[in-house]
Formats: sequence, structure tokens, C-alpha cells
Amino acid sequence: MKLYSYWRSSCSWRVRIALNLKGLAYTYEAVHLLKDGGQQNTEAYRAVSPMRTVPTLELEEGGVVRRLSQSLAILEYLEERYRTPALLPADPLLRARARMLSEMVNSGIQPLQNLSVLQLVKSELKGDDKAFAAHWNMRGLAGLEAAVKETAGTYCLGETVSFADILLVPQLYSARRFGVDLTPYPTLTRIEAACEQLPAFQAAYPDRQPDAVPI
Repeated sequence: MKLYSYWRSSCSWRVRIALNLKGLAYTYEAVHLLKDGGQQNTEAYRAVSPMRTVPTLELEEGGVVRRLSQSLAILEYLEERYRTPALLPADPLLRARARMLSEMVNSGIQPLQNLSVLQLVKSELKGDDKAFAAHWNMRGLAGLEAAVKETAGTYCLGETVSFADILLVPQLYSARRFGVDLTPYPTLTRIEAACEQLPAFQAAYPDRQPDAVPI
């Protein structure tokens, strides 16, 4: 498998965590989202990902190259193809809640801080891009904090890592980048600390990726 990734992309980070948790080997293909006007905008990468986004997971099945984009679709594929360790609970309601918590990040927070959105806010709308991103992070994290409390144990859903944790950790990293005070979200930061003790999460950390650059 090959993962087209950018070191600080939260969506790419999610897939790196899942691949590590599943114990799956992959090659890393860096796509720099800022260099040369954004390598995601090249014709070569458009052939890989028409939406010009990362991550893209490339795999071969029956001698045919297949590609998947969108991080949650990739996580679902990995969960169905490689059953252990399970990253979704067996109980139907808890499975739905894992997906619900994941979508609170995936749909409710991350798109509003995406690079292309912030570039539009800053360059074309002449707005404060960092304040815009911080606002939506605070709003979303407040909702996520309240929702997670219903099922939280060591992790978002009890004592087993799920999709919800995989999306949580990169999102909190992003929130800090935009200057968000995380004190109001003690459940989320406690879960984050527990996840960061796991080797699969540690290996996926942005600064440990081959294309990482000093900040």
C-alpha cells in the first residue's frame, strides 16, 4: 500500500494512525500542500486525486491499482478488510456513536479550518483566517466534549480505541495551532493524553513523518 500524505494534514494523520493500529505496512508518498503553489494542484496528482486532497490510499487488488480518498472512507475500508484490531464497537448503538463523534470532527470542525478555506477567507474575503478557524474549533470542541462524556472511559468509547479517538487527536493538535485554549475540554484532553501513550499514535505524529519540516 502507498499513502499520499502531508505531514501536518489532520486527515492524513487519521489514516496513518489507523494503518499503524492495524499493523499494516505502507510506503509514504509526500504531497506538499504549500510548496510550488501546492503539489496537490499538479496534473500528476490530479490524476491520483481529482479533488486535489490528501490523503489518498493506493493499493493493488488482482493486479489492478485501486485508490481511495477521504479519510473516513479509507478508515471504513481498513476496518472491513482487516478486522483486527477492531476500531468500531460490536454494539450497533456504540458503532453509530463512534461514527457520530467522528463526524462531529470530520464534518463540523475540520472542513472549516482546511487550508483552501482559510486561504479564501484571508486572500479573497480579507478576513482573519486564524480567528475564523479558532471560532469553529471552539464551537465544535464544546459539542464534542459534551457528547463524549456519555461514553468516555480511557478513550472516547470506553476502554478500546475507536475511530473517534483517531479523529480526536489530530483535531486537538490543529486547535492548538490556531491558539485555542483547551482548558474547557478536560475529557477530550484526558483521552488525547491516553492515546499519545500508544505506539501507533506516536509513530503517526506529524513531526515523525519523512516530509516534516521544523516550525
